[in-house]
Amino acid sequence: MEIMTKKVRNAMVVSVKGRMDAISSSEVEKELSELIAGGEKAFVIDFAELDYISSAGLRVILATTKTLKEKEGKLLLSTLRDIVDDAFRISGFNTIIPIYESVESALAQVQ
Repeated sequence: MEIMTKKVRNAMVVSVKGRMDAISSSEVEKELSELIAGGEKAFVIDFAELDYISSAGLRVILATTKTLKEKEGKLLLSTLRDIVDDAFRISGFNTIIPIYESVESALAQVQ
């Protein structure tokens, strides 16, 4: 798995490449936690190159969403591939976490 971060306007864009499974999801969790501890409150997670997400990966995204909500922040998802999009829809997380077709459309929602 590869994680890349960059600040774009008022949000941190986090691009995840590969698989978010029981083994690798902890890397994403650690990266997001460190960014939040550093004061970041707005995130766009770019899943354009994510091939697979397991329940452990979904848990990381949900837990991060809850943490950010407590800090009056937000987490938005973008560019989900079919299999990843299916995981969010089947779990019902798409009703909790906003999903956008592109990073740019998600960034437009961050003030």
